[in-house]
Amino acid sequence: MNFDGLPLYAMVAATLNAEITNGILLPNDRLPAEDGLIERFGVSRTTVRKAVESLIARGVVEIRRGKGTFVTQPKLTQDLTTLTGFAEDMLVLGLHPSSRLLDKRIVPASSEVARHLNVALGAHVYRIERVRLADGVPMSFDETYLPLEIGEKVVSNDLDVMPIFDLLENKYALPLTDAWYQLEAAIANEHVAQALGIEVGAPIFLIERTSYSGDQQPVDYEKLYYRGDAIRFSTKLSRRLGS
Repeated sequence: MNFDGLPLYAMVAATLNAEITNGILLPNDRLPAEDGLIERFGVSRTTVRKAVESLIARGVVEIRRGKGTFVTQPKLTQDLTTLTGFAEDMLVLGLHPSSRLLDKRIVPASSEVARHLNVALGAHVYRIERVRLADGVPMSFDETYLPLEIGEKVVSNDLDVMPIFDLLENKYALPLTDAWYQLEAAIANEHVAQALGIEVGAPIFLIERTSYSGDQQPVDYEKLYYRGDAIRFSTKLSRRLGS
């Protein structure tokens, strides 16, 4: 590997990054202690710390309090091209999806929920809160709102096992045709952080999604909080002719 022209810290960072890329250091492996890196590379403590800081900034490694610095799991890449549920998305990525139900209850519709579900302000709706996991790792915290009649049917099922999309389409004959979708960067509040096992203030993606049935009736409004350190989203765009 040619390091000509690179500052010392960048040389150290590039070497460690290459070892991670080539599988010498695997996800969840601990980096050698500072003293070991100083001895190995023959550089100062300041140089080692700057190299590790650059790897942290790139998301290659992370500090785990009281434990050390560890190689991160590579981010999952989820396509935003079709209307799919979490379980479908994870299966496509070769991962085992699961859920953990946190809460299900009837609540009055806020102005936001009422607008998305096309119900009256304060009307009773079902709110379902779940953690969604991939291979046992929490990936998203889902806050789902359903019209009362639909929600009463859905919550009678084991929501740790049954995806809501599957229930709507295959058990209750409500085929989902399209959705309104919005994604923004946000930070985890205490409730979301506790559910996902991350720090308060950690970066997350907030997705709002309203799914519609064949008659354009909204049947499902969701606020999905995805871990920013664990997933990224991709899509394909076409150039509009005449632009």
